[in-house]
Amino acid sequence: MSLSKHNIKLFSPNMLKTFELCAKKFYFKYIKNINMPVDDDIFELGKNIHALASYYLKKENTEKMEMALNSKEAAIWEYLKNSQYFSYSVISTEYSLTVKVADYFFGGRLDALLKNGDRYYILDYKTGSVPQGAKYDYQTMIYMLAVKEFFKNDNVTFVYLDLKNRDELTIELTPELEIEYRLRLEKAADRINKLDINNKKNNECKCEYSIICY
Repeated sequence: MSLSKHNIKLFSPNMLKTFELCAKKFYFKYIKNINMPVDDDIFELGKNIHALASYYLKKENTEKMEMALNSKEAAIWEYLKNSQYFSYSVISTEYSLTVKVADYFFGGRLDALLKNGDRYYILDYKTGSVPQGAKYDYQTMIYMLAVKEFFKNDNVTFVYLDLKNRDELTIELTPELEIEYRLRLEKAADRINKLDINNKKNNECKCEYSIICY
């Protein structure tokens, strides 16, 4: 069965990462729309910090939210709140953007989009760890191309804020990277649309779908 018959309208970073990890998992999750239970507790810290940062950047009163933080969350929030980027002009938070590459549409939701001078900054808060090979992570590629296209501005920087280690990683979009990003995204979407899903189980994948995998 070819996945192209399912007419996927929009590719997200998570979809592309899932497909690279295991085509079967992608099939169950995004084609068959089967939802499996997962442990949401591990995401609770990230959700709290993301929500607080969004309200704070929108200039809303966050006093009650800050008072409800535990000691670990409070330490992370203090670091994030004092980041130089939080002094920049706020374009939007939890901001959804799409971009067309070749015959495909890609999109996702940015944690925050800021501007300083003529440069746009995409912020991504990581309470876990920055992805390996972040320069070519699907999130990096899609978000930077989307911001560049939508705002018609070549000055785009992606900032991964490593809240766990109080560190950051910045990636600037260049003409050379833009060409490479477009090629990589087109090839990734091509692989999804052309691959036959039959007998493509990844035996190394031990995800929540393994109980129904064959």
